[in-house]
Amino acid sequence: MEERGLRVARTDGAFFSKISTTISKLLIPTKIGINGMLITIKRNSVLKNYEIYTNNEDKEKEESLQKKYEDAFILYLESIDKYVMDSIYKKVKARTATQFEEEALSKYYTVIHLKETQYLEYKYRKQKYLLDLDYISLKNDNKNKVIAKYNPFYVSKMEGIYKGILKNYSIQLADKISASILEKDSVYESIFDTLDDYVSNILPIKMEIDGKEKYNDILEEYEKFDNFQVGKLDTRDKIEKRMYLLAISRKLFTHSVPLVVAEQCYNKLIKEARHTIISSKTDKKKQSAYDTLITLIEDYNVRVLSTKIYWENPQDKENYKKFWDEYTKIDKNTLEGQVQKEILFIKDELKKIENNLQNKHIIRFYKDKLTEYGAIRKIKNSYSKGENYTKRKVRV
Repeated sequence: MEERGLRVARTDGAFFSKISTTISKLLIPTKIGINGMLITIKRNSVLKNYEIYTNNEDKEKEESLQKKYEDAFILYLESIDKYVMDSIYKKVKARTATQFEEEALSKYYTVIHLKETQYLEYKYRKQKYLLDLDYISLKNDNKNKVIAKYNPFYVSKMEGIYKGILKNYSIQLADKISASILEKDSVYESIFDTLDDYVSNILPIKMEIDGKEKYNDILEEYEKFDNFQVGKLDTRDKIEKRMYLLAISRKLFTHSVPLVVAEQCYNKLIKEARHTIISSKTDKKKQSAYDTLITLIEDYNVRVLSTKIYWENPQDKENYKKFWDEYTKIDKNTLEGQVQKEILFIKDELKKIENNLQNKHIIRFYKDKLTEYGAIRKIKNSYSKGENYTKRKVRV
């Protein structure tokens, strides 16, 4: 061999690795086709069983049909999961994946990461991820006839999944009484993001199936929320958008986001609105943030506190009854009534925050507003650089 000048190829794995990579690239399209066909079969099966189960009127068969439907659903999800691992993963590894496939795999591992720390959320999030992946694939392939048949099943399953996710967050919020502010803030953000996701992506499909007239009780809030879907939002816009999400949740997720959790979410937004007023640089932005705060306080009182039955402190309940009586007597359709309403809200706000030194700037803002409306008078103090206020009787 040396005489003929032949070189012996090194068997360090590089040669076989290249062959393996080439074969994998050739086999990937085949696996995609097989997995795609399997998903189609399992999807058809679950849709058929869903239709039989929902149209059944025989109570004796209900349990067996439900089990058959749930078994078909599990097999359907397993086929999508297999597609992710057998096809998308290998395409990403072989660097032949599209941007959509790369993002899909990234989201998959984000969901899987929850398994060790938040198993319940992982269970719901994985189902949601797999359903979304197949639904987006159907839309990208313009399979409109399949989508029309798929939508009722998709909405039905997503409804249960979102309720489970929100209920889990509500439990976390209740369990984190002694948790840090950052931990609580994380749960609040998760609740708002989940509601946003549902109202943006699932509710429109549900309205299309059932008809908008069925949702007249939330249609006004939904349309206002929809106005915030386009364009860049500032802090005030985000607060207002989330207010409409909470309003919708009081109708659609009464049990998953119970009153006690909704109350905490509203208080979170009210604190953010106060901060926005103080941090605004111009009078116009301050007034805009203040208007949002007044709307938010009214929404909070009407949707939450007025329906609250259990109060930890009986005195708080009595105080609120007096507040609510005054509020209901105001004629809100007149300009004078609007001013009286604001005075009532500001005075109630001052009772809640005036003992906290951190709120001194917003307290000054509130008192200036009351002075502007003639509810109190500002008195100069020759012995102090500060300002004193005296109450004036204003009919409310």
